[in-house]
Amino acid sequence: MTTLLRHLSTAALITAALLTTSTATAQNKQSREGMTYVGLLATGLNHRSVGQNTLETTWSSTGSMVLGTHISDHFHVEVRAGAGTTTGKIDNELELDIEYFASWYIGGHYPVTDYANAYAQFGFSHVQGEASLTPLGKAREADPEDRSPYASLADEYPDSSFSVSWLLGLDFEVIDNGFIMLEGGRLFEDTETGANTFQFSTGFKYEF
Repeated sequence: MTTLLRHLSTAALITAALLTTSTATAQNKQSREGMTYVGLLATGLNHRSVGQNTLETTWSSTGSMVLGTHISDHFHVEVRAGAGTTTGKIDNELELDIEYFASWYIGGHYPVTDYANAYAQFGFSHVQGEASLTPLGKAREADPEDRSPYASLADEYPDSSFSVSWLLGLDFEVIDNGFIMLEGGRLFEDTETGANTFQFSTGFKYEF
């Protein structure tokens, strides 16, 4: 009986110590409300359903800057601006170039561990780009017996420059207030042609 009471007392003391440590850690965790963050991202763009008949897919890339504010411990707003770094080609006949884009988001984030957060955000993007025939595409288009199927797409891309955007992501705190970001979502959908572009990014942000 004495041994049992001793073990129960020890277990109670250990449990109390763990609860005290957990509470202290939670209290010491800095609130993110009111904090601003800046970041840099490298993004791969997956262009899908390009062309109403061809429905082709290609990849290009962009670099972008992020500026945001935590309006509470679980919600944030941010703006992004970026420019194309590489172009995408379809059948070596059509080249897609995203010249620049600007996005606005509102989102929510939630801690999944002491150092990682999951987030989702929804907003709007303005995208400016161009679709142009490559030398091979121009050569085919000049041949009346071998017209390029992409000639009708050679113009401003996308045709509708504003679109709904969304993102899902994770950030991992690697230094005090410094986070590595991994995310994916949709940048835009061209309502005129049906083409849409998904974004997959990695980068770093710092909160202050």
